[in-house]
Amino acid sequence: MSSIRRIEVEKTISREQLQMAARNHGMPLEALAYPITPLGLHYLLIHYDIPVVDAAAWRLVVDGEVERPLELSLDELRARPSVEIAATMECAGNGRVGLSPHVDSQPWLHEAVGTGAWRGVRLRELLDAAGVGVGAVEVLFTGLDRGLEDEVEQSYQRSLSLEDARRDEVLLAFELNGVPLAPQHGFPLRLLVPGWYGMTSVKWLAHVTVLAHPFEGFQMAKRYRLQQDEEDEGMPLTRMAPRALAVPPGIPDFHSRERFLEPGPIVLRGRAWSGFARIASVEVSVDGGETWRAAELEHDVDSEWAWSAWTVDWEAPLGRHELCFRARDEAGNEQPPEGEWNVGGYGNNAVQRIVVNVS
Repeated sequence: MSSIRRIEVEKTISREQLQMAARNHGMPLEALAYPITPLGLHYLLIHYDIPVVDAAAWRLVVDGEVERPLELSLDELRARPSVEIAATMECAGNGRVGLSPHVDSQPWLHEAVGTGAWRGVRLRELLDAAGVGVGAVEVLFTGLDRGLEDEVEQSYQRSLSLEDARRDEVLLAFELNGVPLAPQHGFPLRLLVPGWYGMTSVKWLAHVTVLAHPFEGFQMAKRYRLQQDEEDEGMPLTRMAPRALAVPPGIPDFHSRERFLEPGPIVLRGRAWSGFARIASVEVSVDGGETWRAAELEHDVDSEWAWSAWTVDWEAPLGRHELCFRARDEAGNEQPPEGEWNVGGYGNNAVQRIVVNVS
């Protein structure tokens, strides 16, 4: 068996990282057992503060390059025809801790993910109601959360091309798992862009602006780009790369989180997803990645935008083992053994590794 490798994390953590880790939280990996992530277990990333919104006074404004600007209350939005879409959402920084050298940002391991049943109105239908102008190229989304990054004061804003904004699955969501959005998830309204990393799905949405030119604001031009150094313009992040994660088997050590279980038969299980296409296969290694075998795959959530379940039987022998898991999607994208470093620590979908002690 190959030597067991472990992610070596910095021995100290900055006050800034501690503040981020205390405000944000990941989904405990044992929650991979649920097809739809329970509300309190879905991962959470908050860039600035959680706005306190008076739902009665709140309005969504749709304007810019449109023929008929709109201003809609929450009740008016909820009265429109709505749809529910189950979608897996993952933070672009998931796996950041596994990159070297260390990236000074939210210290995600593997847990920045969750799958929700989102209900809302199709963005395309509101754009049609407003009458998009012939010169429109992008749609800008502005949230109510405000803050500073690199000394730039801003509202959180992201944009989509008009073509992507008009995709059938893009929603303005007001419910998650059958109840109104919780404050931390964007109450009263958020954008949902299935298949894309979570930074795209702007929370506390207040303004939808149709543009005749590409948006060059901070969150598009300076953040969420794959950059090799600070001078590199980089490539924008869009869709989630394929990833398989396992429910950690056995029981954990309280401090190290290493796993312990008795020898004998066990079913290894987990979930896999990709923003490019449905998962085609998941493979499991019990010897540190030297040999692989196929897991049984089940698309148990009725949505092309949601993760899939996988299982594999293992006759666990005595000893210390490194279990590895990797996914491949129907577009041919596959998890790499190691992640590639970049300035923001984004998109690290390296193979998951779990140390298991069988005794």
